[in-house]
Amino acid sequence: MSIAFRIAREEWRYWRRSKLGISLLATVLLLLVATLFSTAQRIHSEREQREQFQHTAEHTFHDQPARHPHRMVHYGHYVTRTPSLLSIVDPGIDPYAGTIIFLEGHRQNSAAFAPRYSSAQAGPFAELTPALVYQVLIPLLLVFVGFSVISREKEAGTQQLLLSTSVTPFQLWFGKTLALAGIGLVTLIPLMICLVYVLYLGESALVCLLFLLGYTLYILFWVGLIGCVSALVYRSNLSLSALLVTWLMLCVIIPKLASSTAEVISPLDGKVARDLAVVKALRAVGDGHNTNDPAFKQLREDLLEQYNVNSLEDLPFNFRGRIAQLAEAELTAVINAFSEAQHRQETAQTQIIYWLGALSPALAIRSFSVITAGTDLSSLHLFLEEAEALRFDFVQRLNALHESDLSYSDDINRSKNAESEQRTRVDSTNWKLLDEFHHHSTPTIQRLQQGLPHLLALVLWSLIVAAIGVASIKRFSGEKNG
Repeated sequence: MSIAFRIAREEWRYWRRSKLGISLLATVLLLLVATLFSTAQRIHSEREQREQFQHTAEHTFHDQPARHPHRMVHYGHYVTRTPSLLSIVDPGIDPYAGTIIFLEGHRQNSAAFAPRYSSAQAGPFAELTPALVYQVLIPLLLVFVGFSVISREKEAGTQQLLLSTSVTPFQLWFGKTLALAGIGLVTLIPLMICLVYVLYLGESALVCLLFLLGYTLYILFWVGLIGCVSALVYRSNLSLSALLVTWLMLCVIIPKLASSTAEVISPLDGKVARDLAVVKALRAVGDGHNTNDPAFKQLREDLLEQYNVNSLEDLPFNFRGRIAQLAEAELTAVINAFSEAQHRQETAQTQIIYWLGALSPALAIRSFSVITAGTDLSSLHLFLEEAEALRFDFVQRLNALHESDLSYSDDINRSKNAESEQRTRVDSTNWKLLDEFHHHSTPTIQRLQQGLPHLLALVLWSLIVAAIGVASIKRFSGEKNG
């Protein structure tokens, strides 16, 4: 084994003398550090801004003056999506998804203000993320540095000389591959430092370890593949061409084809068609502002009979508040049904891409990275579900206040009588019913479970490369014996 380490050391000396390996490594490391610093700074700033905005929105709601409860239903509230800690490395879907939702009664708004629309303020590294550097650019660096790691010996005629001494084919292949692995592992140092920082901020240690393991496997896959191709091809220019085509297929073409395939196999409904279908479905719910709506006729009759009274004014509660609660519950059920259907469609499309990760380690590491970082589609769905739960909760609490604290007579006459209007205003202390909103990252155990298949895919790709390595060593042995 000491011979293999000596071969690796000599290879490092060669790269240092030629300046090629050192120059490329230094360039990529500088780029990586710049993107990590830029992304970390941007994410940290966004976290602070969104948390401050959330705090301000809650205080603004709580500080509203005495009003009719239903006016507060329409006054609404804002919630913000806080970036996950590992979005410093892999922002995933975050730059393309909305960050703020306006919550109000009778409707479910979409998230707005995606960071990508304002990325010009983030500088030249707004679109270049550390994850992209590791997934696409570092494999390209390894290709340019290591394409001739073994084929160069064949062209110079030194391979037979080495194999005629005490050097075995395995030692030659392992030593050369070990040298290239050293460069690949050096590029992981910035990631390790970043993970220590994220761990300090509160991320799970197991998540950080698996995150590092995934990227280590990915880098070692490329190291092994480059060593195998360089060993199996006799000329360096052919080795470079083959590796560049492989890189282009695995890192660029297959991921793009996977996205296009998912869109064809599992297309999403258009927004206009979906909105029209929602409007049509909501017509059967009835207008919660109108107690005379035919949808509530049976309820009105049942309540008058139940309480043995002749008019709505004689009911022991405000009928308009009761209608508001009923209509909001039915409306929310309809909207959530459409929302859940859309989420299922989006998830189905994403799952196709996940399964196609078996065709490319670049797809596998991309899926593993966003899932483990908590920046995948499910994290966005979690935010939307949390926001909807808060919206329905505070709207229904206001509707309950409308039912219990206001008389029906004052309520229907408040636009005609100033005194009635004044009596329909409840004290502002009631606005404290709005709970604080905290966007939670996808649970750790869920991220680990969902990311495990993609980690296993990376292990499978590594085993395939190992099998190719065995074949290349056998070829060495045949050349030596020949």
